[in-house]
Amino acid sequence: MHVNRREFLRRSICAALGGASLHGALGNLRLISAAAAAHRHAFTDYKALVCVYLYGGNDSFNTIVPCDSTHYGIYQGTRQGLAIPQAGLQQNVLNPLPAQGGLPGGPPSDGATYGMHPSMGQLTNGNAGLRGLFNSGKAAIVANVGSLLYPITQQQYQSGSVPTPAQLYSHDDQTNQWQTSRPDDANANGWGGRIADMLYSANLGDLPMSITLSGENRFQRATTVNQFAVDSYGAAFAAAGVDEGGDPVDFFQVQGMSFRGDGPESWVVGNDPGRRAAYDALRASGTQAHVLERAFADTANRAIANAALLNAAMTGTRLQTRFPDTDLGNQLAAVALMIKVRAALGMSRQVFFVSVGNYDTHGSQLADQAGNLEQLSQALAAFHAATVEMDVAEGVTAFTASDFGRSLAVNSDGTDHGWGGHHFVVGGAVRGQRFYGLMPSLAQYDEGHPGNGNPDDTGYGQIIPTLAVDQYSATLARWFGVDAGGIADLFPNLGRFPGGGDLGFMA
Repeated sequence: MHVNRREFLRRSICAALGGASLHGALGNLRLISAAAAAHRHAFTDYKALVCVYLYGGNDSFNTIVPCDSTHYGIYQGTRQGLAIPQAGLQQNVLNPLPAQGGLPGGPPSDGATYGMHPSMGQLTNGNAGLRGLFNSGKAAIVANVGSLLYPITQQQYQSGSVPTPAQLYSHDDQTNQWQTSRPDDANANGWGGRIADMLYSANLGDLPMSITLSGENRFQRATTVNQFAVDSYGAAFAAAGVDEGGDPVDFFQVQGMSFRGDGPESWVVGNDPGRRAAYDALRASGTQAHVLERAFADTANRAIANAALLNAAMTGTRLQTRFPDTDLGNQLAAVALMIKVRAALGMSRQVFFVSVGNYDTHGSQLADQAGNLEQLSQALAAFHAATVEMDVAEGVTAFTASDFGRSLAVNSDGTDHGWGGHHFVVGGAVRGQRFYGLMPSLAQYDEGHPGNGNPDDTGYGQIIPTLAVDQYSATLARWFGVDAGGIADLFPNLGRFPGGGDLGFMA
C-alpha cells in the first residue's frame, strides 16, 4: 500500500521512540504533529461528518417500500404479515427528481414508486421528518449497500467462486466491516479514524477531531487521533436553554463530567478530599513507574483538559431549533452545540459518531421498528434544521450505517440477519431527492426456478449488495477533503468496484 509522507513520518518516529510507549507516555502524539507541521492541511471552509449508526441491523425493506400496485403486490406477497399497509405508504410517497444529463442518481432503478415508513413522515416540531428532507432535496437514498470484497452475483455466491467477507450475517463482524470499510483486515482502524489521522493537522485547536456521543467505537479508532467521548444526557434541553417544565438550564456533560458543580473531575472523585487527593496522585505528571499507569494518567489528564476547553466554549450556547428528547435527539443536539462553537475551538474538520440500538428485530418488528424509525427521522430532521439555523448546512453531512440489512424473508413477526440494505445521507451538500444505486427485487426466491424468482437473493432470504461500503465511505471521504492519493490509502480495495469511489451523491 502506498505510504504518504505523513505516514512515513509517523512510522519513523514511532519506531525511533518506541511506538506504543510513545503513545502511552505522550498521549496524542504531539511529536508526530510537530514533525508533520510542514505538511499541514489547510482548509478555508468547515466540514463535519456525522455517522449515525443503527446497531442491530435495520430492515430497510420496511423503511423504503414500493407503493404502486404492481411492485407493492410483489412486496406484500413476500413480506406477508410484516407488510406495511399500502395506504400509509402512499400518504408518505417519495417524489424523486428525474435523471439529469451528466449527473448520477434519479428515480429508483426498478421503475417503482416508493413511500417511506409512515412513522418517518409525521409532522413534529414543525418538520416532516426524513420524508420531508428527501422531498425538499436535502436527503438522498443510497440503495443496497453492504460489505463486499468483490462484486458478486447470485450464481457466484451460491457456487463459492467469488470470496465474500468473513462471518457474513454476524453482528460483531459486520459492524467492524462497516465501521472500518476493510472486510479483509479484522485489525484495521475505523475509516473515520483513518480520515482523522490523515487530516487532523487542519484544526488549529487542541480538541480531538473525532468526537463520540456513544462511547468508544470502531469507526473512530485511529493511530494518532484519540476519540473524545462526550455524554449527551440533557443536551436537547441545554440546546434550547430550558428543561421539560420550561425552567432555565445550562447543562452539558463530557465523559460524564458535568459543566456545572465542582469541575470536570467531580464525576470521578465527588467532593471527598481523600478520594480527590488519591485521584490527583494517580494522574500527577512524571510520577508513574509503569507504562500503563502513565497511559491512564495521560488519558485522564487529556479528558479533563478537553472537557475544560469544551466547557469554556459551550457555556451559554443556545439554539432556536428544538430537538426531540430521545436518545438520538440528545446525541445530535450535543453535536449541533459543538458545531456551533467550532470557531472558538479552532475546528475546520470534525468527525462525529452517534448511535442507537434496538434494530435487531427478530420479533415484534412492526411495533419496534415504528418507534425506531420515528426517532431516527425526527432527530435527523431537527439536526438538519439546526445546521440551517447556524448557516453551516452545506458543510455538515449526516449518514446512516448499520450492521447489515435484514432478510427479505420473514420469521414469524420479525426478520433475520441479512446483507445489503438502503441508507440515508442528509445535508446541504447532498445531491438529494434522488436514489443512487440499484434497487433489488423484493420477490420471493424460488428455489426450484431461481431465474424466475429473485436474482438478488442469496437463496436464503438475504439480499446481495450491489454497492460496497467502500464506495459509500469513499464518496463521503472525498467530499470531506481527502485527495485522490488519500482515498487510495484509505480504501485500497476500491478499484475492484465499477465506478470507483464517487457515487455522485455529494456535490
